[in-house]
Amino acid sequence: MSLNTRLLFALLGFPLLVYALMAILLVTQSDMTGREVLKERLISAGELIAPSLGDAMADGDLQRLEDIARQLLEHRGLSSVTLFDEQGNRLLVLGRSMTPPPRLHAPDTISVTKEEDVWRLQAPLTTLSSHSTSREGNGWLEAEIDSRTLTLEHYKQIASLSLGGMLLGLLLFLLAYAISRYVTRPIEEANQALYRLSRGDYRLFLTAAKPNELQQLAMHINSLAEHFQQAQRDLQNQIEQATSELQESMETIEEQNIKLDLAHRSALRANAVKSEFLANMSHEIRTPLNGIIGFCRLLGRSTLDARQQEWLEHVHRACDNLLMLVNDVLDFSKLEADRLTLEEVEIDMVALVDEVVGLHAPEAQRKRLHLVAMVYDDVPTPLCGDPLRIHQVLSNLISNALKFTAKGEVIVRAMLDNQEGQHVVLHISVSDTGIGLSEEQQQQLFNAFSQAEPSHSRQFGGSGLGLTICRQLIERMGGEISVSSELNCGATFSFTLPLLAHLADERLPEITLDGPTVRIHEPHQPTRHVLEHLLGRWGAVPVTFTEAEAEELLILGLESEDFIGDRKIYWQSIIEQAPCPTLILANTTSLDLPHWPLPHGGEMLCKPFTRAQLVTTLKQLLQPRQTLPAHAPEHPSPSSVLTILIVDDNSPNRELLKAMLENEQITIALAASGQEAIEYARQCQADLVLMDIRMPGMNGVQTTKALRRINNSWARCPIVAVTAHALSSERQQWLAEGLDDVLIKPIDEAQLQQLLQRYLGTSPLIKQTPINTKPLPPAPTAPPGKLQVIDLVLGTRLAGGKEHLAREQLKRLIDSLAESEREMRGAHAEQDLTALLDSVHSLNGASRYCGAPELALLVETLETRLRTSGLRHAEDLLNDLYEAMGRLQSQRNTL
Repeated sequence: MSLNTRLLFALLGFPLLVYALMAILLVTQSDMTGREVLKERLISAGELIAPSLGDAMADGDLQRLEDIARQLLEHRGLSSVTLFDEQGNRLLVLGRSMTPPPRLHAPDTISVTKEEDVWRLQAPLTTLSSHSTSREGNGWLEAEIDSRTLTLEHYKQIASLSLGGMLLGLLLFLLAYAISRYVTRPIEEANQALYRLSRGDYRLFLTAAKPNELQQLAMHINSLAEHFQQAQRDLQNQIEQATSELQESMETIEEQNIKLDLAHRSALRANAVKSEFLANMSHEIRTPLNGIIGFCRLLGRSTLDARQQEWLEHVHRACDNLLMLVNDVLDFSKLEADRLTLEEVEIDMVALVDEVVGLHAPEAQRKRLHLVAMVYDDVPTPLCGDPLRIHQVLSNLISNALKFTAKGEVIVRAMLDNQEGQHVVLHISVSDTGIGLSEEQQQQLFNAFSQAEPSHSRQFGGSGLGLTICRQLIERMGGEISVSSELNCGATFSFTLPLLAHLADERLPEITLDGPTVRIHEPHQPTRHVLEHLLGRWGAVPVTFTEAEAEELLILGLESEDFIGDRKIYWQSIIEQAPCPTLILANTTSLDLPHWPLPHGGEMLCKPFTRAQLVTTLKQLLQPRQTLPAHAPEHPSPSSVLTILIVDDNSPNRELLKAMLENEQITIALAASGQEAIEYARQCQADLVLMDIRMPGMNGVQTTKALRRINNSWARCPIVAVTAHALSSERQQWLAEGLDDVLIKPIDEAQLQQLLQRYLGTSPLIKQTPINTKPLPPAPTAPPGKLQVIDLVLGTRLAGGKEHLAREQLKRLIDSLAESEREMRGAHAEQDLTALLDSVHSLNGASRYCGAPELALLVETLETRLRTSGLRHAEDLLNDLYEAMGRLQSQRNTL
């Protein structure tokens, strides 16, 4: 409420309130007084006139009665006068009288009764008796008066007072308005002045009012305006000075920005040059490196003594380290440039961990280490993430653990850390019993190009980029990586891995057994725990050697020293005494497995074994015994025969792989193109597919994707790429697009054994034909420093020991050289890199299984050069290749 309104209320409301109260009291008092006066007037009139009327009534003078009554009626303002005699009869009625209530006798005293708006006076009429001094009653008088005259007077009084109040209110309003304007106008002026000051208008001056308070207010506002004017002038001076300084600073900053922009552009150019340099250098390094690897492979096929074989192994190891360094540098540059993209596909953690462990099994077997994978049952499946990058991180951590562990174990654990709705966080760790790390070494471990000790790069190899890449990959996927270690007490690398679980559910048992008793001997504690847990989960009853139970399966975990001498004799006696099949878990390579007779049947698996291998073995050893009668033959049942599909557009390659793989446990299906493979898959199933990558029409990757879409069985079927040439980047791309592994031609028996053991859970012996020892025709001698044109010993070894097959392979190769040369010359003339690569790759694949070392080396080098450098610098190699093809064709008649 404003001050003006408050003044109006104070100056106008209070006097009007007092006036209203006084008017109410006056009206009330006046009404009461008027009524009392009227009553007293009626009573006094009755007292005065009653004796005269009594005397006249006693004298019987009616005229006199009428005159006195009329005089009373006119003088007192009565409405009616009525005279009664003693019997209550009316003697005289003047005016308009209301019907009175009947009375039987005269009243004793004068009284006034009120009936609505009429007051009635009743007074006895007496006369003076002649015999005494007392008066006797002769009748009574009733007079009526209308009280509405009093109400009318009351209303008139109220009206006059209201009119007076209105006049008073108007007068007070004018007075209050004048006073409020007199008081509030200077305040409003001061308020307006302050508002103008708040808006920055300091050019004002208030005129002082007469009251001292308002004069002081105006004076203070004027002084405030002057102060603001001075402050504005000072501020303007400071702004001008600051602006001048800022302009100088901006000029300096602009110069610095120009320098920074030039430096930024120079840095971008340098970064682009660095990236291009890394890419070009990696390709350029791979080009001679592939040549070195090719020469080493060809050299390994020749006859070498022990020292030369050792030197060759050192060269192989150096090439592998160099190739790993190149790959790490490329991955690191991609992460630094933020060009690495993550995929979102379904992941089976058990299969992924088993695959990584299987890849590092040869190194663990070579060092006699226990490599154990534990995927806990609470990990749901399937999950959604990037399997290639998870594979890369796990592979790096396991490789480091194996590298720095000389004795003991490496254990991989994957467990559920947290699950909220469709979001799952896994905790994965890799523990080892190696050399360990100090606190100082742990702090710098994840830095680029750094290792725990400077000598480690020379002693153990590596670039120092692996853990840096792992850290960046884990952080890119939303997790964290850490290390816990003590010097000489091993290390544990662990990381969290957030994944999506849209369709994830609890993992179901891979196999359901009917409670067979399995006796286990496993000295390695973690491996024994894994076996006991899995067997219990699948429905078996694991027992130890000390428990008296009749076992249905004997599992023996043996070390390399158990395969020789007295130890082998002891375990052979145990196996012979056991009335059941025996499963031997050997901590050695498949090539080092000795011939061990199992009288009651059984199987031998190499550690580390995968869960799929164990399931397949248990099905073969336990379920057939539960379903087949006792007299069933011991040879494999038809259901245990495995089917392998070979897809290759090159007929000699298909026939050679078939000859190497086919036996009583393996049947081979052949497909010459991707379309034939799809038609076969729609009608039949296969346990493994060997897929050529470069084929006319549908290539190997497209065929793999089509096979995966046929049904669930083909979606889970292992498909392995078999190619004559594969760069590291191409290998990773193929694995990401659905292939399970990559094999490089030529493939020997050891590679096939490891492949079958990894993906089929078994390793049936591949039949080998002894190499014919009869003297071979003398091969053309090559000049010193050059490879032979034809090497039948090498060809026979590549053909699985079949000399006639080696000769047939060479003849087919020589017969196809003319067509291959024509296609390559035409593609090179048209500068068609794709067509040229197809022809060279086809020739490379065909020469991998033949005893033509010179041609094989040249075509492999040419394919590497074409993939890395395109058509540049390829002409010289093409000419060398044509010459080598001519020399080989000239030897056709010697076969």
